[in-house]
Amino acid sequence: MSRPQTVGNLKIGHHIIIDNEPCRIVEFEKSKPGKHGSAKARIIAMGIFDGAKRSIVSPISARIEMPLIEKRSGQIISLTENSVQLMDLETYDVFYTLKPTDEDLNAKLSAGLEVEYWKVTDRTKIMRVKGRL
Repeated sequence: MSRPQTVGNLKIGHHIIIDNEPCRIVEFEKSKPGKHGSAKARIIAMGIFDGAKRSIVSPISARIEMPLIEKRSGQIISLTENSVQLMDLETYDVFYTLKPTDEDLNAKLSAGLEVEYWKVTDRTKIMRVKGRL
């Protein structure tokens, strides 16, 4: 799920979709309009799920998709080698998601912990540990 937004209204820290991948803007530069063209924006963003750097150049009047991010709480049920079983604390749905790539966050995970996870474009990612229940 996403919503359209004008490129000229974006700022560093906003989230956009580039190449069907949700990304967070890390650099944003606007150029002035020239003799034969409109003002352009140069955007560099990091992928939320893969950490890859992506860049685009677009007129500031163009529209770009912004993902709708659901920030939810869940409890860790179990850990496997590559995945984490989570239970949503509102709906009590149980599902699997990949382990975080951040080593510090990965080291803190254990069964019974409450975590914040993001649900973006039908994918989930654990963002931080909230504490014990």
